[in-house]
Amino acid sequence: MASARQISGPCQAWPEDSAFIREVLDRIGDKWTMLVVSTLSAGSLRYSDVQASIPGISQRMLTQTLKHLERDGLITRTAYAEVPPRVEYELTDLGRSLKDAVMAMAGWAAAHHSEIAGNRAASDVTGIGRGRVAVSASAG
Repeated sequence: MASARQISGPCQAWPEDSAFIREVLDRIGDKWTMLVVSTLSAGSLRYSDVQASIPGISQRMLTQTLKHLERDGLITRTAYAEVPPRVEYELTDLGRSLKDAVMAMAGWAAAHHSEIAGNRAASDVTGIGRGRVAVSASAG
């Protein structure tokens, strides 16, 4: 007779229909979301200032990310009736509640990027799932 499987981790405490929780984690764990939230943590910014603050983000990706964050209630978008038009984005209280978690993740990434880069380089040599072996400089 097979023994009952023991389930561990945070999923066991979630409701049976945990798809929504996974969707939220996907949203807040997305690299662009984390960078937008951390960028807006200092205060409201215009679209062009957000884009200039996040190297590598395309206009399309920034627009999409901002729309998703607004829909989820993490940011507000304020359009001013001026010429030229001015739009500013700002974190809501809900969005600000993510600041510490996002900054902790960014800090962890910064603190461990060298180690991860080294692991990736070693994996490129040995392959994923293979035991690590010392690579000789004279090998070749």
